Amino acid sequence: MNKPLHKELLMDTALLAKRLRQETSGEVMTDSASRGRYATDASIYQAMPIAVFIPKTAEDIASAIQIAAEMKVPVLPRGGGTSQCGQTTGASLVIDNTKYFRNVLNLNIDKGYVEIEPGIVLDHLNASLKQYGLWYPVDVSTAAQATIGGMAGNNSCGSRSIAYGNMVHNVLGIDAWLADGQVAQFGNYANSSGAAKQLGDFVKGLAHTLQPEIETHFPKVLRRVAGYNLDIFHPQSELPYTQDGSVNLAHLLVGSEGTLAYFKSLKLKLAPLPKHKVLGIVNFASFYKAMDSAQHIVKLGPTAVELVDRTMIDLARSNPSFKKTIETALIDPAAPTPEAILLVEFSGEAHAPLLEKLKALQELMGDLGLPGSVVAMPDASLQKNLWEVRKAGLNIMMSLKGDGKPVSFIEDCAVPLESLAEYTQTLTDVFSKYGSRGTWYAHASVGTLHVRPILDMRRDGAQKMRAIAEEASALVRKYKGAYSGEHGDGLCRGEWIYWQFGPKITEALAQIKQAFDPKGLFNPGKIVDPPKMDDASNFRFPPSYRVIPLQPALDWSAWNVQNNPVTEETTAPGTGGDPAQGLAKAVEMCNNNGHCRKFDAEVMCPSYRVTRDEKHLTRGRANTLRLALSNQLDLQDESSPLGSDAIKEVMELCVSCKACRRECPTGVDMAKMKIEFLSAYKKRVGHSLRDLAVAYLPKYASTISSIPLLPSLLNLRNRITPIAKLQEWVMGISAQRSLPIWKSNHFWKQKTAHAYQYTPAQLASQSNGGKGVVLLADTFNTYFEDENLQAAIKVLEAGGYRVHIPCKSKNNPTTQNTCSKEFCCGRTYLAAGMVDQAKATLGELVDHLAPYAEQNIPIIGLEPSCLFTLKDEALVMGLGELAVNVSKQAQLLEEFLANEAKAGNLKLNLKAAKQEVLFHGHCHQKSFAAVTPALELLKLIPNAQPKLIESSCCGMAGSFGYEAEHIEVSKQMAEASLLPNIRKSPDSWVVADGTSCRHQIADGTNREAVHIAKILAAHLQ
Repeated sequence: MNKPLHKELLMDTALLAKRLRQETSGEVMTDSASRGRYATDASIYQAMPIAVFIPKTAEDIASAIQIAAEMKVPVLPRGGGTSQCGQTTGASLVIDNTKYFRNVLNLNIDKGYVEIEPGIVLDHLNASLKQYGLWYPVDVSTAAQATIGGMAGNNSCGSRSIAYGNMVHNVLGIDAWLADGQVAQFGNYANSSGAAKQLGDFVKGLAHTLQPEIETHFPKVLRRVAGYNLDIFHPQSELPYTQDGSVNLAHLLVGSEGTLAYFKSLKLKLAPLPKHKVLGIVNFASFYKAMDSAQHIVKLGPTAVELVDRTMIDLARSNPSFKKTIETALIDPAAPTPEAILLVEFSGEAHAPLLEKLKALQELMGDLGLPGSVVAMPDASLQKNLWEVRKAGLNIMMSLKGDGKPVSFIEDCAVPLESLAEYTQTLTDVFSKYGSRGTWYAHASVGTLHVRPILDMRRDGAQKMRAIAEEASALVRKYKGAYSGEHGDGLCRGEWIYWQFGPKITEALAQIKQAFDPKGLFNPGKIVDPPKMDDASNFRFPPSYRVIPLQPALDWSAWNVQNNPVTEETTAPGTGGDPAQGLAKAVEMCNNNGHCRKFDAEVMCPSYRVTRDEKHLTRGRANTLRLALSNQLDLQDESSPLGSDAIKEVMELCVSCKACRRECPTGVDMAKMKIEFLSAYKKRVGHSLRDLAVAYLPKYASTISSIPLLPSLLNLRNRITPIAKLQEWVMGISAQRSLPIWKSNHFWKQKTAHAYQYTPAQLASQSNGGKGVVLLADTFNTYFEDENLQAAIKVLEAGGYRVHIPCKSKNNPTTQNTCSKEFCCGRTYLAAGMVDQAKATLGELVDHLAPYAEQNIPIIGLEPSCLFTLKDEALVMGLGELAVNVSKQAQLLEEFLANEAKAGNLKLNLKAAKQEVLFHGHCHQKSFAAVTPALELLKLIPNAQPKLIESSCCGMAGSFGYEAEHIEVSKQMAEASLLPNIRKSPDSWVVADGTSCRHQIADGTNREAVHIAKILAAHLQ
């Protein structure tokens, strides 16, 4: 557990914060929740910062360094916070470069270089370079969130280092602030001057004195990132630092982990984008054979040879985001999972020679006794998808439930390729000796395998970690490898620098640190004078870690398990010993990998994309929850850690998009966690009038619609501005937002509504060919947009289906229309934290649907957020097997129709489209992989050629976009990509299945978006 700040330090912190606020334009944070969000990275370590500073300008950073120096406060520069070894944790002033300090300063296409600020993310840089046919080729797996500054700090490598080298081989220059505040230019040594020249001369003297030691102790493999690059004057790597043999002083800073200087800008060497790539995936029944084959495969000249082991394959197959993609890599998906696969990539200017390379790979594997073991993948899109799964590998492996997790501490050992198979076999035996098993993946091309033994760091993991490290180090020495081969030193490998280099070089590294940073204020405790790797005071889960007992509102027992480190089997749900009944363990699934910081694709995380604030990020929320549940925050109301103001602050902009449920590699489900927060918070502070209006809408909607003239009166609000402003003042519903239009002649008042009532037996009857379905009438598609229900019925009946629409009957059975009200999914109650009410109303619906589910009758929904409540929240609300059975039949209209069309059961006579069709996927559609079926269904319309709008959340998210305090953020989310894409196609159909999505599009573009049912009905002949 992190110790509370002493009184003296609190005073210093207050003064530090005061000076930063007065003397800079940056953002300053000193509260425990904000500091806690920066206390961890993707390692096993945690250390509370003294304060967090987010600079807006370079001048802000210079001032912060000067202030910190005067106050003797350590400084820790931070990028994406994705380090594996604890490099970005420390009791320091943490300076976050990622929000503002992320610009391209100069691009020289002719000379092939770019100058950037250190906070720019690799994928963002490469996206801007793509139009010029260039890229920065140090392609780390965390490219979507890793910053260039962090990559340089760690000397990152990436999958294609066999072709392009490490970070150090691709940095041409660094301008950096030194400890005394001056900026020094580190570049070519022969042309250097000033402070850089003086420091270079000092290092050169050390290097010449220690040349015999350097030649003896520096590993000769490409992957060596330990310590400082003292060998720049006498290069030892198999790939020289520079092509012409010159010395570049910037290479001394690469891999220095923020301990020598603070990067101001970096000059990077660019490479031409390969015009073509092909991939050969070799399947191995033997892990040893895979490792032994790598040395032969590299002779074919690949740009990458990447390992994926059985554990990762199986975990990927269990994740709906990755299952289909990983199975494209398998010779036979129906056969037992291979022990390993190797992804072998060839790239070049022409495609035909690469196909010959693939043939050569197939012939080679035949010569090695494995004919027919290669999956040839020349298709670029399939390759891209598979590489995305490979990039997510480390985080996929962290998705094991239970306290045992693959732990990073020997994962970067690099050995010569000819020794790789023997090394991995012997290390496997070591793991077995200590009751564990390793997970393996990564760079077989260069002898660096990311191996992580599964250890329980809350119990005996630290002792086993030490024992395994001792034996692994002996193996690395035996095979003349490098103990630190990619992810740096940090807290977990710093102590092994002495082991790798010996006393004289270790002393020289301390002298370099002293010369650059005389007061020792730049990221202390890394590289020089590091702690022991198993110092429990630095652990995220030290022996003193305790979870506060509480009873959550939802059922989290599936996470409350323990696992077997060898078999990966988990105990029964509810047996994991979590005082929070599984909620804490679900929160702790976040390993801080930062995948939620991505911008490039899919949805996660919408609020971060708008704000770039750590607190409005899945990782930031999970960290805050973990700290609150383990009593590590200074909470005003300790009796309600879940319902505290600290949790409210991070949940404020969570739009419950469910993207993290699917896209987070470790499966952190923040949408459900927000329900837990709302339940606890609203019990503490009570519900507002707006909460009640939203929550009980399904209750009173039928009443309002049945009172003559009342719907028309309520609709005046959209046309009379003073009424809208009065409502904003009273209820907090933004006057800038239009409200849904009430209908007096809603669905239940239609003469035909009563006709859609069938028993399960009637729907399953063979007299109708068994083509019966249940169609859910949700509140919005009943009272506000019943034309969607009518369209869905029209389409289903055109396809030959008998339709049952669940409803509650009137008391008077003699009336013509016996339906008075729809069943409710409880979604609006959950949005207000009313879990008990949601359970009651959802239970009614499940009870009604259960007999239909038992007959395997499809249960179809139109509104994604309602339908997927049956497949998600309904399963954790104590509704038992009935809910499980119903969930198996629940599907959106497009999912059902697309599957029926594939099976040959659906024949719709559709006329050709005359307009372009754009499709926007609701967040929950994306979360449950329902976008592809929608596009497949739209393709049934001749000439439709639907195009998917690549967008994150639309920004409405139920009631979120109506709320006055969130209106601007809501608009920003929509303007990120959705609305601009629609404006570019003024004559197109815009299809969006979500009620709120259609509303956002209407308000933001003055365009009508339609439900997929409506466009299908419009094209029926």
